[in-house]
Amino acid sequence: MLIFAIEAGEMIESIERQANSAGIAHGAIVSLIGGVDEFTVSTMPAGDPTRDIVSTYRLPGEMHGSGEIRDGKVHVHATFAIQGDRAVASHVHSARIETWFARACVLPMAGE
Repeated sequence: MLIFAIEAGEMIESIERQANSAGIAHGAIVSLIGGVDEFTVSTMPAGDPTRDIVSTYRLPGEMHGSGEIRDGKVHVHATFAIQGDRAVASHVHSARIETWFARACVLPMAGE
């Protein structure tokens, strides 16, 4: 298992870069934890699971999640705890880190 640290910048891009540098094209992101300054996620509308509703939250969130690396591309689902004791859970398109950090625990896997 490898631990990828994201101290600043765009989280998804950083995980992809670190996986590429480690020679990982396929892997399981078994744990993702940290704090982000803003994030963009998507959910599916109730009447059409083939579409995405994309939402950007320009507020900090404490995050936990998991996902996969497939053909070098990161796919993450996460929950963000935000002000007001609320949570936003969804597919993560991007997450910007400036104030805190994130750690991704990645288990390399053989390709399909």
